[in-house]
Amino acid sequence: MKIVHISAECYPAAKAGGLADVVGALPKYQNLLGNKASVIMPHYYTKFRTENQFEAIHTSFARLGYFDYTFHVFKLLNNNLGFDIFSIDIPGLFDRDKIYSYGDDTERFITFQIAALNWIKNLEIIPDIIHCHDQHTGFIPFMLANVWEYRKLKKVPTVFTIHNGAYQGQFGFNLLHYLPPFHSDLTGLIEWHRAINPLAAAIKCAYKVTTVSPSYMDEIGYSMNGLEGLLNAERSKSMGILNGIDVDVWNPETDSMLEKNYNEKTVETGKAENKKWLCKEFNLDPSKPLFTFIGRLVGEKGADFLPEAVYKLLTQYPKQQNILILGTGEKHIEQALWDLEPQFKGNYCSYIGYNEKLSHLIYAGADFLLMPSRVEPCGLNQLYALRYGTIPIVRRTGGLKDTVVDIGDDGFGICHDQCTAWDITYSMERAKILYKDKTAFKNIRKQIMQIDHSWTKASSDYIELYKSL
Repeated sequence: MKIVHISAECYPAAKAGGLADVVGALPKYQNLLGNKASVIMPHYYTKFRTENQFEAIHTSFARLGYFDYTFHVFKLLNNNLGFDIFSIDIPGLFDRDKIYSYGDDTERFITFQIAALNWIKNLEIIPDIIHCHDQHTGFIPFMLANVWEYRKLKKVPTVFTIHNGAYQGQFGFNLLHYLPPFHSDLTGLIEWHRAINPLAAAIKCAYKVTTVSPSYMDEIGYSMNGLEGLLNAERSKSMGILNGIDVDVWNPETDSMLEKNYNEKTVETGKAENKKWLCKEFNLDPSKPLFTFIGRLVGEKGADFLPEAVYKLLTQYPKQQNILILGTGEKHIEQALWDLEPQFKGNYCSYIGYNEKLSHLIYAGADFLLMPSRVEPCGLNQLYALRYGTIPIVRRTGGLKDTVVDIGDDGFGICHDQCTAWDITYSMERAKILYKDKTAFKNIRKQIMQIDHSWTKASSDYIELYKSL
């Protein structure tokens, strides 16, 4: 089966969040099942571009409204990812160093979708399935079915995965002319609440709609920024498939970024060495439990409660624990976390920024990982933590609810139901009690390292879904 994934992100070429990790692993595992899966993405002018070799394989034009953009399709060479990456360079739109957050993102990603289809329609062998990811590719199912220019691709089934329903990409009817010509009677397929909405268009037009966990599929049925009614109307073609992780990349036994490698048999000594390195690097005490947060410092992740939770815990229980935070996001949260350092030096530190190696070291060296998310469609961080023997402390939502069972329910994690500073600190106090019970703590560490969250099952589920189409 020939499968094409189309996405704004793909690890390691371009990453802003979990979308990149999914698109950077799913096609690899689908290929291991005997398929031919590849990825089409924008050609960003990032460090990855300068450090790798690409071959130009196609040049053409993509019309956005009344303007033609030249685009070039590049194939990644020196590739050991397990799947092919094809990146589309559109000078004037993607010759920049960031993925998102530009004022012309609407123009950028509509042009990218048009360019991708213009290339695909000229391939000698067209795909059996086109799998689109998030709103940046939301018009593709509509265009395949309804734009005359793509009639050759009309019968190619489309699958659309919602990684985060909060971002919908909507814009006004004044930009409707950006899309290739189609019959005006079909405008309702791309409209929602008097705006053009690519996420709504994908839900309406894709053959199948998936989310990245079963619980998230349930949640967005009653909380999806105005699209709840649409999603419920299309529920018969929708399903949640839990994400996996790439167990070759995230493997403490072979991870080259760690100070010391380990497996479930050597977890105690291995984690101790990595924790020792972290504590030395950030002036913390390795004898105390180490709590960490890794991720975007935004309200969606519950990060706005972290400064209050850190302050309460370290004030009420001074020098009983260490806290290390890695992330970047909203400036007021970053500043609040920075401001705590002088007061709690020796027990608390924050690293504001993105550092892939440091994240691996923290998963390996920490005792507990905090994920107090308001919204977590699937969550990968808790799966990485489990793989590295780090016990997750999570709010029961989305994929966190599907993957972490509380120790009070004969499980292996610590869970809470509300997103508040009190819930966070109370859960951390429960974690400290577990930490003191050395036998139970060691047994849980070994247990969670053996849980299988690889992409093997998820990729098989997607292949079965494709076959049904």
